[in-house]
Amino acid sequence: MRARSLITGLVVAAAALLGSTATAGTAVAAPPTGDGVFNPDIIGGTPAPAYSFMISMQSLSGSHRCGASLIDRQWAVTARHCVSGASPGSLQLRIGSNNRTSGGTVVGVASISSHPSADLALMRLRTAVTNTPIRIAQTSGPVGTATRIMGWGQTCPSPGCGSAPIQLQQLDTSIVSDSLCGGISGPSEICTNNPGGTRGACYGDSGGPEIKSVSGTWQLIGATSRSGGGSTCAVRPSIYVDVPYFRSWIQSVTGLPL
Repeated sequence: MRARSLITGLVVAAAALLGSTATAGTAVAAPPTGDGVFNPDIIGGTPAPAYSFMISMQSLSGSHRCGASLIDRQWAVTARHCVSGASPGSLQLRIGSNNRTSGGTVVGVASISSHPSADLALMRLRTAVTNTPIRIAQTSGPVGTATRIMGWGQTCPSPGCGSAPIQLQQLDTSIVSDSLCGGISGPSEICTNNPGGTRGACYGDSGGPEIKSVSGTWQLIGATSRSGGGSTCAVRPSIYVDVPYFRSWIQSVTGLPL
């Protein structure tokens, strides 16, 4: 099957999960109480509260481009295809808001470092922020690991069928066998379930986080890369870059003690 990236464009607007496009609330996302299984709720997702590490990567005019995750007060991780053709000066990051048009912290990008082969990139922020970053997990976990994905991707499955929601969307899912994702690159990527065969990431979710609960705390395991089912979203599991797999490369670029 042909994999397709989930970056938004000028015509194909952003968003991640299916669900309401209500205006943003003010609640901050609480971590789960343990390592339990999440209930499937973003095509098919639900409105999300604010996560301190969640980023809307935008043009300077505020148009949503991709998602990203804050991993340090001055570094963010996203998908490489999200920064393809973009200069640091053409991007801004809205961090920590569940509304892509307001709130949170808005900061520019000082530099971009793209992995030479994987769909992964790092952005150094122009200034350090006060938002609490998310820790990168030691491993993504085995098949069956409960995860959560989120973003501002379109909430309908066909290219260009809708615009980006204002409200961040989220979906509880899980890691499934690589055999269910066409074109996956072995241990460097994660095959992520599409609950019910109808829910999952879509255009505009690229680069955004896949997270899991570790002792009641959210940790980062993935960055949204592409659909495993061609141009229509959520009909098959999606492919995420395995961020922990690239820990050494991230350390070499950022100098962070991950």
